[in-house]
Amino acid sequence: MAVRPILRWPDKRLRTAAAPVEQVTEDIHAIWADMVDTMDAMPGQGIGLAAPQIGVMLRLAVVDVTPDRSRRILLANPNVLSSSDEQEPGTEASPCLPGVHAEIMRPKAIAVRFLNDKGIYDRRDFTGLEARSVLHQIDHLAGRMYFDALGRVKRDMLLRRARKVG
Repeated sequence: MAVRPILRWPDKRLRTAAAPVEQVTEDIHAIWADMVDTMDAMPGQGIGLAAPQIGVMLRLAVVDVTPDRSRRILLANPNVLSSSDEQEPGTEASPCLPGVHAEIMRPKAIAVRFLNDKGIYDRRDFTGLEARSVLHQIDHLAGRMYFDALGRVKRDMLLRRARKVG
């Protein structure tokens, strides 16, 4: 399909909650295809992308954490059903704010309900990096960025660094 431009922070759409997807149509499949192409074209090969990052204000996300791109997950309207009490740190970044990253604590495992590519509600368990990426995309769908999980001082330092890099 096509690689779409990624919005840059502080675009207001990145702070706006995305609208739910009513049904999975050919148009939704075309958006997902563009999102996969855009994710694959990211420097360092991105592992996930939410539709608002390309200016599409729908609750759509794609995730694939495998090096060979063998486990593509297409999600519409994802919602976390449960998450493990066990948390683990991990480095997160976003193409919307290039050149910076931060260590973020996330649950090690989650269960998510979502509309799949066939338009059927599905429930799936995710662990490790896959869980982290799904949660990161769900944050984007709610108008949140990964650095919102940081304390004020660390967040301000990260945003100052990003302005210098950008």
